[in-house]
Amino acid sequence: MSGHSKWHNIQAKKGKADAARGKIFTKLGRELAVAAKGNPNPATNSKLADVIAKAKAANMPNDNIERSIKRAAGDVGERDYKELTYEGYGVGGAAVIITTLTDNINRTAGDVRAIMSKHGGSLGMTGCVSYMFDHRGLIVVERTPDLDEDTVTMYAIDAGADDVVASEDAFEIYTEPAAFSAVRSYLEEKGLSFLQAEITQIPQNRITLPEDKLETFMKMLEKLEENDDVQQVYHNVELPEEEEEE
Repeated sequence: MSGHSKWHNIQAKKGKADAARGKIFTKLGRELAVAAKGNPNPATNSKLADVIAKAKAANMPNDNIERSIKRAAGDVGERDYKELTYEGYGVGGAAVIITTLTDNINRTAGDVRAIMSKHGGSLGMTGCVSYMFDHRGLIVVERTPDLDEDTVTMYAIDAGADDVVASEDAFEIYTEPAAFSAVRSYLEEKGLSFLQAEITQIPQNRITLPEDKLETFMKMLEKLEENDDVQQVYHNVELPEEEEEE
């Protein structure tokens, strides 16, 4: 179980996350509230348990997590958030998948379309780029002196994971989406804490953009991620902080 890791420079990644902490927590809070509606008990709501793990990996305080879950009970009937996914192309033919949680579909679609258009991109039909990505569960565990590759690999195999990719800084554990909850739960029981834990879209291949187009593409990403309705943006572009991994 080995391969090529895309996770490196953990301190830099943590610093980047810290800078955007407020926005991240807002988006996670909405995701927690939506997952908790109808059943706020993570012991019997695996989707909620998965989002809690994702929130903890982002260092969201337990008080914030609990407030978001409690808010779900109070918001019933007030706001009906819908999960919508948009696909399209960025400048230079980059493939982009955007997941959203919105209570106003027209607003969100208009905002996403405008941001992409302003930066040389365009929305496409459902399925136009998703075939270029693998829908996978991903759990990232930081490598420490007390945690060796053999132990993590054994845990992952026993849990039912598909693959483990080891790097200097971390272990990436990949699962089928349907197996993610069980694998996550098993690893938590073994006492592992996560740097990342979510079901994600992983590009099968990455493209390199020329400097001018890369700058435009990164501005588009920034504007999309600033939008309150946008939860995640997946793409297949090689970004500067990833270049040294290749």
